[in-house]
Parts: sequence; structure tokens; C-alpha cells
Amino acid sequence: MSEQITSTLLMIRPVQFRFNEQTAVNNYYQKKPDEVNSREISERAREEFDNFVARLRQHGIEVVVVEDTTASDTPDSIFPNNWISFHRDGRVAIYPMYAENRRLERREDILEILRDHYSFSWTDREDLTFFEQEHKFLEGTGSMILDRTNKLAYAARSIRTDEEVLREFCERFEYEPVLFTAYQSVDGKRLPIYHTNVMMCVADEFAILCADSIDDKKEKGFVIDTLEKTGKEVIFINEQQKEHFAGNMLQVINPRGEKFLIMSSAAFHSLDSQQINSIQKFCAIIHSPLDTIETLGGGSARCMMAEVFLPKKIS
Repeated sequence: MSEQITSTLLMIRPVQFRFNEQTAVNNYYQKKPDEVNSREISERAREEFDNFVARLRQHGIEVVVVEDTTASDTPDSIFPNNWISFHRDGRVAIYPMYAENRRLERREDILEILRDHYSFSWTDREDLTFFEQEHKFLEGTGSMILDRTNKLAYAARSIRTDEEVLREFCERFEYEPVLFTAYQSVDGKRLPIYHTNVMMCVADEFAILCADSIDDKKEKGFVIDTLEKTGKEVIFINEQQKEHFAGNMLQVINPRGEKFLIMSSAAFHSLDSQQINSIQKFCAIIHSPLDTIETLGGGSARCMMAEVFLPKKIS
């Protein structure tokens, strides 16, 4: 089994998905709806979610679906990869979040569900949430693209990806940081991208990269060189494709050893035939329509999936 990819995903089924004003201040991918019908929006998001999960399960991928709770106002609970990550050594990392209402997504019962109903074993918790008191954040595998095989953490600096917190994570988990700044154009200005995982994806043998978003030539060269030195074939996407979430992808594997790259339909249809062929040299593609979630939530397929690398309990 590859160190880089998992066959089990944790996903949170939304019950009150909507446009989140607290995250929109620096997530420029979010688009506020002209007319707000919260019930209709929430129903559309659930339908997209359910169709997406069904498509993953059709290919043999284990998806642990946990229903969100109405106890708190958590419009972005559909993106669990920002507050938690799971590691092969049995540790769980809990991350500091920028938006106050996103901090309410952290749920102890999810760890209990993984242990009691799915036989996953976790040992220690690495809790980085104390950084919130210092207004420093690191939003999980949104902020970091983990090359788990080579122990590298690619991270684009932003208000949600603080260098001090990143280095703390790397020290605890024995990763090496690969730091740079990635930008997008907003009203004629170049502003930092809020999450690294909208502009790059690292798979076992290849990587998707929007190099055009790294304006500093040295940093751009450093990222490309690092990917290539670790044996990755780099598949480049442009900034327009990035705007369609073509960087927001995740590679998974099913129990039969079949590998897939997961993305939204918007991302898939933004790719050209050469890019698709380059991906399909390594694995098949699964895509599903996520238009409502992408437009209002400003996140896509990869953001919706928390990879479960925890060991299973021996019965």
C-alpha cells in the first residue's frame, strides 16, 4: 500500500450549508448568491454531497459519512480536512481555524465513531488550537499539501497558513516545510490564495501545480525542483483552470489496488485532453458536479475529504 494514498475518507454530510460571511473576507472563490433561499441551498448541497459519495463508493472507496449537527452554526462543516488530519502512526492533528464559526466544527464524537464503528485506532492527539489565542492559523490539509512518503509539507503563506504554526506541525510530525506564496488576481490586485490545496495536489507519482500563481521566480523554481527531485511528474495547470478548482484534487486507492484522482466536474471540464491523458497514465479520474458547494463555499472536492490513515484495531 502506498504511503501517500488511502482507501478510507471521512466526509461530513451538511445540514445547514450556506454562504459563510466569516470566511468570505479572504476566500475570494466564494460568491454570494443574489437570492438567498437557505433551505433550497442546503438541499442542493446535500444532493451534490450524496451523489459525490455514491460515486466514490461505486469505485470501492470506503467513505465514512458523519451527519453534521444542528447544535451549532457550522455552514462549512462539509470541509473537515481543515480541522483534522489522521496519520499512520496513530496520531491525530487538530488545527487552529481562522473563522470563529469554523472552530465549532471540531467534534470529539467523530473520533469515537471512527474507533467504535469502523475499528480505527488512534493513540495521541497533537492539538495546535492554542495558536488561535495568538491569531495564528494552520487549516490542516487545506493549508498544507502533505507528501507523506518524502515527509514534505508544501504550504502557501496566507492569513490561514502561518509559518510558525507550520513549523510546529513539521517538528511534531517530522516533516520538512516547503514554503512559498501563491497569488490570485482579485479586482486587478495580486492577493494571497487562502489555501494551498486550490493550486496544487501531490499524488504518489505525479503532482498537479498552478505554477503561474507563484509570482516569485525563485520560489516557483524551488517548488518545481522539489517535486521533480522527489520523482513526481509535474502536470501544470493555468490560473483560469485553478479558478475552476483544477488544483483541488485528491488521489485515493480502493482495496483492489485501483487508483483514482478525485475532482469536481467543473475541474474536470476545465482540463484539456493532454492534461487528462497525463493524469490517466497514472490513474483513473472520478468527477462529480459540486457547483453549489464550490460557488457558495469556495471549496471543492479535495476540501470535502479528510483522509483516514489510522491503523485498524486487531480483533
